[in-house]
Amino acid sequence: MATHTEQLTRPAVRLRGLTRSFDDRTVLDAIDLDLPAGQFTALLGHSGSGKSTLLRAVAGLDHEVAGSGRLTAPETVSVVFQDSRLLPWRRVLANVLLGIEGNEAAHRARAALAEVGLAGREEAWPSELSGGEAQRAALARSLVREPELLLADEPFGALDALTRIRMHVLLRELWERHRPSVLLVTHDVDEAIVLADRVLVLDQGRIGLDLTIDRPHPRSYRDPLLGEYRERLLTALGVTEDHK
Repeated sequence: MATHTEQLTRPAVRLRGLTRSFDDRTVLDAIDLDLPAGQFTALLGHSGSGKSTLLRAVAGLDHEVAGSGRLTAPETVSVVFQDSRLLPWRRVLANVLLGIEGNEAAHRARAALAEVGLAGREEAWPSELSGGEAQRAALARSLVREPELLLADEPFGALDALTRIRMHVLLRELWERHRPSVLLVTHDVDEAIVLADRVLVLDQGRIGLDLTIDRPHPRSYRDPLLGEYRERLLTALGVTEDHK
């Protein structure tokens, strides 16, 4: 049986030589990457840099990748997308229960909805939810499966600024409570710094920067001590003060 220390250091995901090409364009170029169990990692990169392609590979949704992906992989993986992908013909509770059955599952689904602040909304239709509420329901749908690995593909990109901040707080609280490994794809440097403990920058098919954010939580966008991390990430993305 693994010791507690071994559980903390073992990789949840291990990628070796991961390569993905579309026609003559190589999007992922022989990537080696370990994602430790229980770590909150953010992935940054320009549009078209391959962030979502890498996430799909980690999720096991892309069967055209070359190399070894998820050599070490958890059994339970959940994915949250930019849109909630709730089925409009199913009520909120039924959406959260999609694909799982039983009384215990229904109990866990109600508990998950309560965790994301949607207690009492179990019988609402998706059309009756705000954008933020819909993403909360999507998070509940992921949590009810008790995933060891949570993959999030720009889940807050379509939300207004205030709702995004509330969702940031919620996601971090949920992570601290359940401790899955998280890989968050985002184009927002500040979002990555505030949420993640490790930030990767994908550049020309490779990991161009692997940065540990060594600051306690909760973090604030206004924290001046986060400025150094922000500048390092912006530089890795090719953005300077002159371009702002």
